[in-house]
Amino acid sequence: MAETSQRARNPWGQGERLRLEILEAAARLLSDLGSEEGLTIRGVARAAGISPASIYQHFNDKSALVDGLIDYDAGQLAAVMADAQTQFPPDAVLDRVRAQMKAYCRFALDSPGHYRLMINNRPTQDSRPGPLTPLVQQMIIGFERCEEAGVLLRLPPERAAVVVFVGAHGRVALWHASQGSPQTEVVLDFVDELISLVID
Repeated sequence: MAETSQRARNPWGQGERLRLEILEAAARLLSDLGSEEGLTIRGVARAAGISPASIYQHFNDKSALVDGLIDYDAGQLAAVMADAQTQFPPDAVLDRVRAQMKAYCRFALDSPGHYRLMINNRPTQDSRPGPLTPLVQQMIIGFERCEEAGVLLRLPPERAAVVVFVGAHGRVALWHASQGSPQTEVVLDFVDELISLVID
């Protein structure tokens, strides 16, 4: 494989920008590879147009790079979910909840390598919350807004969010286990069904 041309150096003090470029390069590679097994420091360095030594300034080893990539992916997914709800006005509270959950499912179906990385790789000795925890919190906030707007829920907002999130997560996991073609519309319809179950 031909070496990627060397990138221009960042000005002094912009190390965080290089860290982001490393994560973006790792994310592109993960999309191509489909799993983390083939992800290497040298491969990411090549994709970013930098030397492997430059990566070690930000990540001690591949494990640290993978941890950084998990956080990066979780942040990207949270942003996609937050952006999805803005397609609806603030008073369309239920549509905003549906939009967020469907955005989550689309990400999981369209980016299986990234999705699997997020759900399978947080070390047990790591005391930080898992990458999905903030996403569930976004759904809790969405259901709280539904309740405040007068939508009758069969469960408290926190439990409603967990039921819907876990149900959608399980439906996506079934697709991942089957390794068939993504059935996007089937999964998105399932999200609608799930949400209807927690509404009175």
